[in-house]
Amino acid sequence: MPTKPRLSQAAVEQRRQDVLKHVAEHGETRIDDLAARFDVSLMTMHRDLDDLAARHLLQKMRGRAVAFPALTMETATRFREGTNLAVKTALCAAAATRITPGSTLLIDDSTTLFPLAGMLADIDQLTVVTNSVGLAQRLGSVPGVAVTLLGGHYHSEFNSCTGPDVTRALARLHADLALTSATAVREGRLFHPLREYAEVKEAMLDSASTALLLADHSKFGKTATHAYGTAALYQQVVTDTGTPAEEVAALRSLGAAVDTVEPDDAGDIAR
Repeated sequence: MPTKPRLSQAAVEQRRQDVLKHVAEHGETRIDDLAARFDVSLMTMHRDLDDLAARHLLQKMRGRAVAFPALTMETATRFREGTNLAVKTALCAAAATRITPGSTLLIDDSTTLFPLAGMLADIDQLTVVTNSVGLAQRLGSVPGVAVTLLGGHYHSEFNSCTGPDVTRALARLHADLALTSATAVREGRLFHPLREYAEVKEAMLDSASTALLLADHSKFGKTATHAYGTAALYQQVVTDTGTPAEEVAALRSLGAAVDTVEPDDAGDIAR
């Protein structure tokens, strides 16, 4: 029986992402069914699932693969980059008005901040420091913006870096403004499913004179495993009109200034 040609690493990664998408869509799938669906041996499928489980993208249990709760899935860039795009664009437009020429900015890996890249060309002599490979790529072609990419442990599923190399580098920097988002916000408290990403956000806050939190309505009323402070750490929170009134009130009760924006596409904030 002829053997199948050996796949490139890129092809293997694409299969694993397809497996992840299938499990995420179905919630739970038997491992032998996955092997049959993707036309690989049971041993190969076990290796694929071991890899995805090690990256905290799904849970591998006895005989089956199980999707993580939606909050954890949201952290993977490929699952969140295209969501709520009109809202994210409106949030970034509001944030851009607070950026002055000659500033040094710290920007985290949140896809909420991706639309900001195209808005910085009109602001002279900016320096952007980020742990996001995706954002650095977007900024690379923007004239007048100098980009520093923080290197550390690279997470391919998030296309960004974390770890002590990132936090040590941030400790040696001083920035005028940090712009970050949050995976989950409840009653003014901030949460992230992965501790190392929360640590990067904390380090950015410590290294900046001023900080803005950009969070669309879908982030509110939720929690995740790791809490890392409150909205009071930020000079302003920028959100949209779809955010529940009680969550906005909680932000303000902590002393945070809140700017609520209306996206151009009203349908994008439908609840």
